[in-house]
Amino acid sequence: MLLKMKGILVVGPRKEFHNIVDVLYHTGTLHLEDVTDRLSPRTIGLKKWKTEYGDDITALLVKIGGVIRTLPATRIDREQEHEIYETLYWMEHGGLVDRVNEVFQKLETTTRDLAARKSDLQFRVAALERYEKTIRKIQPLEEQLPFLEGFEVTVLLIQKEFEDVIGLIEEELEQITDDQFELISAEIDEETIATITVFSKRHADAFHAFIYSKNVNEVRLPPEYMGRPFNEVLELIDEQTRQANAERDAVNEQLASLSEEWYLELSVLEKILIDKKKEIDAFGHFGYTDHTCMVMGWVPEKYLAATGEALARTFGDRVVVTELSLSRDDYNLAPTYYENPRIVKPFEFLMQLVRPPKYLEVDPSPFLAIFFPLFFGLMVGDIGYGLVILGFGLIMRRRFSDLEWLRSLMNIMIICAIPTIFFGFLYGEFFGDLGEVMGWIHPVHVMGISLNRMEAMLPMLLLAVAIGVLHVFLGLGLGIMNAIAVQNRKHVAEKAGMISAISGLILILGAATGALPPVLLPAGIVALIAGVPLIIYGGGPMGMIEIMGTVGNILSYARLMAIGMASVILAMVANTLGGALGMVLIGVTMAILLHTLNIVLAMFSPSLHSIRLHVVECFSKFYEGGGTFYTPFKRHESTK
Repeated sequence: MLLKMKGILVVGPRKEFHNIVDVLYHTGTLHLEDVTDRLSPRTIGLKKWKTEYGDDITALLVKIGGVIRTLPATRIDREQEHEIYETLYWMEHGGLVDRVNEVFQKLETTTRDLAARKSDLQFRVAALERYEKTIRKIQPLEEQLPFLEGFEVTVLLIQKEFEDVIGLIEEELEQITDDQFELISAEIDEETIATITVFSKRHADAFHAFIYSKNVNEVRLPPEYMGRPFNEVLELIDEQTRQANAERDAVNEQLASLSEEWYLELSVLEKILIDKKKEIDAFGHFGYTDHTCMVMGWVPEKYLAATGEALARTFGDRVVVTELSLSRDDYNLAPTYYENPRIVKPFEFLMQLVRPPKYLEVDPSPFLAIFFPLFFGLMVGDIGYGLVILGFGLIMRRRFSDLEWLRSLMNIMIICAIPTIFFGFLYGEFFGDLGEVMGWIHPVHVMGISLNRMEAMLPMLLLAVAIGVLHVFLGLGLGIMNAIAVQNRKHVAEKAGMISAISGLILILGAATGALPPVLLPAGIVALIAGVPLIIYGGGPMGMIEIMGTVGNILSYARLMAIGMASVILAMVANTLGGALGMVLIGVTMAILLHTLNIVLAMFSPSLHSIRLHVVECFSKFYEGGGTFYTPFKRHESTK
């Protein structure tokens, strides 16, 4: 759900401004608003606050960032980091600037030179590797390479698909050299042809200009390699590579030593400067008069008392916190802040696919947490697959616990594995029909109908459409709630009319086909007739078209059956093919590969289709979005 927000105005003595900002910053609960935009500046003489330190902080950040990026990261002791942060953060501005400049002057020249040398060595090693690779390619042609005084020997590497260019090269050489040249071509691998040309050095410039214009890859070795046997050149390259790597390792050791001594303080200084810059950037939201300063923003209701107490402890009654009396339009500008149960939290990650909800909108996250796993399990529905997905999710969550986005995705997979196993029990599926063939499990029967998906296609299709009706009606119901919250009667009428009209169509269709008792036909007609005027009132004549659009939304849920059926068929193919190959080892291997492919598809395809059913079919009935996430004015989390 979305947490209730309160608008507040903080007023205090102008001379206490920086202290007030520090307290609010370290309390970390206030989402700032521009006070000069919300109040009437001319009436009270309110001015926007400006600061003189912004450029200083930016310049210091560039300096520290340049040094810290050259050093390898080291493990940071959080307690020690916190102590250093608290010591340095509360320095006067001048003292902090002096400390940053002192550290920078000690390290800048050394780290810059070491980083440049490391870069040169890395480039050198990469070049040597290219030379080695090239020479090994043309080494088989070494016996055909004439090394003559006064003659140019050029080696060209040409991809086979462009071998026609060899003819162009030969024609050009005839013209440039008056037919005084030699040209040898040979395949050196499946993709490359080596072409060797020999001609007088006085024609070298003209030939190289031609080669450059045709974008041909010319092998140009350093002078120190020329005239030597290739075996000797390769030995020289190997020796030079070892020397460059040894020197690079020595540079890395020097950088690691500097990092061990300085990285912690550098990282803390960078965080402090980022925090200071964030404070300074926020100054544009603050206002002041001749004697007072003002700060305005939003605080979650549950943090309101704590925010007031933090200011009262420091300033007593010299600073006043006033809860603002706001209109409904004002609350439309309030930021949104999720506070959901732990099981819903991972699904907030999926909500990043759409714009944040507005403050007065219903939070869709809890509904996503209910229906997303349900749809996933309904489509995959296999005990074996569910167990594999569960294990995969647990392992990946543990392995990559530092990646928040991946941890959220794996938590979603873990949750989805539970309904997958449950529906697998109902369908009687364990790696497809393997469980049923082995006699371990059988499909459940409901009212005489087997839930074996291969035998119950029509019931599964009807179930999918029925779920679509429920889900779309839920969206329309939430749309009514949102419309009531913003007092939009037309939207209330349109959503209610749509529920009535679609219900009427379902009753009429069911009664006409005999699926429902004929006595419901009049009720369906009444519901349809009652819904149409409401739709026209709320959405105008074009609202009638939306009826068919909503029917299309509902029918789209047939994919719940179709995607699941495709998964079942592929699983059965894996089992059938694995048993038909004759050799047990090959058959089992083939079955495992196909099941692995099916599980990978099962993790992606049902997820994407489930998201689509929510965002396109359901959310379109109530969700507008366009809100602003709650971003409190606060310091780095790791230094608290």
